[in-house]
Amino acid sequence: MSLAIKPRVTPALTATVFLVVLLAGALSLALAGPARADSTEVVTLGADLSAAQRQEMLDLFGVSEGDLPVLEVTNKEERDYLQGLISDAQIGTRSISSVYVRLKDDGSGIAVQTSNITYVTEQTYANALVTAGIADADVFAAAPFPVSGTAALTGVFKAFEEATGKTISAAAKEAATQELVDTAEVGDQVGDKDAIAELVKLAKEEIVSRGLNDEASIREVLVRISGQLDLRLTDEQLDRLAKVLVQVQGLHLDLSKVQSQLKDFQTRIGVSGDEAKGIWESIKGLFSKIWEAIFG
Repeated sequence: MSLAIKPRVTPALTATVFLVVLLAGALSLALAGPARADSTEVVTLGADLSAAQRQEMLDLFGVSEGDLPVLEVTNKEERDYLQGLISDAQIGTRSISSVYVRLKDDGSGIAVQTSNITYVTEQTYANALVTAGIADADVFAAAPFPVSGTAALTGVFKAFEEATGKTISAAAKEAATQELVDTAEVGDQVGDKDAIAELVKLAKEEIVSRGLNDEASIREVLVRISGQLDLRLTDEQLDRLAKVLVQVQGLHLDLSKVQSQLKDFQTRIGVSGDEAKGIWESIKGLFSKIWEAIFG
């Protein structure tokens, strides 16, 4: 006959078990990263990133390769949309920009975050995404070192099509890319990129609402709104923005979708590497204090 031996349960043992369980739970949350229930995520990485840079981007996005689709964007794909819109020098010969896209519930709007993107603002991205028909998504465009960010739009197109299974029309991609480039360049010339992005957003809403499709009428809208925003644009700059908005109007955008999508450009998406490190340090500090309190 065998005897069942009961372990001696002591306060110290109980506390140790509790600590281990608590630590396991905390580790589980830390490793899992931000909650992503009921969402579809895709990452696109620049094809010319080194292995270390590739991992840096994944860490920044708070994801692990193998847990979600990770696609590559080549320099050729970038040139397909940017050739003729910006200089070859600005396009470059390497694909570096990377993008994280997470789909959200209908009506959630578009939230944009950037890192190491120097030329294109978050609002400019958001405006262009709405033009392309992209909706209800978190978008994080980043690079391991400073880049203009114009090529990142190609990665967003590719990621969104992968996530939704829908194809963005060539006309929508062309108009969105043209809008992105013209807004960024006029903003750079004026010295206030956010103000020009706001001008384009407000003008786009009005021309869609009123059904304006001729360049002269759209130019009048731009002149009036730029005055309200205390912006002084040259005739050349006004003509450039009017032309791109004629192209945008040709897509027959839905006003309600345009207005509902552009809600918040400052929403933080995911947990970056530095933030994750800070969380982990806090967890270690907490358990150090608990251990010291129990065992002295």
